[in-house]
Amino acid sequence: MEISVMAARVNLVVVQFPDMRRAVIEALQALSDPEYQRRVWVERTYPQPGFYDDLTHNVNVLYDDTSVAEDPRAQIGVTLESEAEAAAIESLTAVLDPLLDSLPTKLEDAQVISRPEWSAVVMAAQEAVGIIH
Repeated sequence: MEISVMAARVNLVVVQFPDMRRAVIEALQALSDPEYQRRVWVERTYPQPGFYDDLTHNVNVLYDDTSVAEDPRAQIGVTLESEAEAAAIESLTAVLDPLLDSLPTKLEDAQVISRPEWSAVVMAAQEAVGIIH
């Protein structure tokens, strides 16, 4: 009972799927870090054997695996904890969606992250990481 009272005081929502939330956070961190993107997505220098990551994986996490990018507000209590987190995802998708829609098929990650529009994606992801942790 004590924990639920404390949670209510700080307006925390316990998410239904904490592992999916962690995947969302990891995707946001990857999208927010240009150095990581260059090292891992482009140069394929992975932190340990058996590790793999790329742009497609992170987009799939946000759009397909968790649906957090499709309808962030519906994910409050599922993978997101608050309206502020949902708003941060909406800000990210406001710049990411048009970029993804404008891309020709079969581009390498290096080609995507070198586009001028990519900096807005990185900035929105950085803002989201500051809110969702």
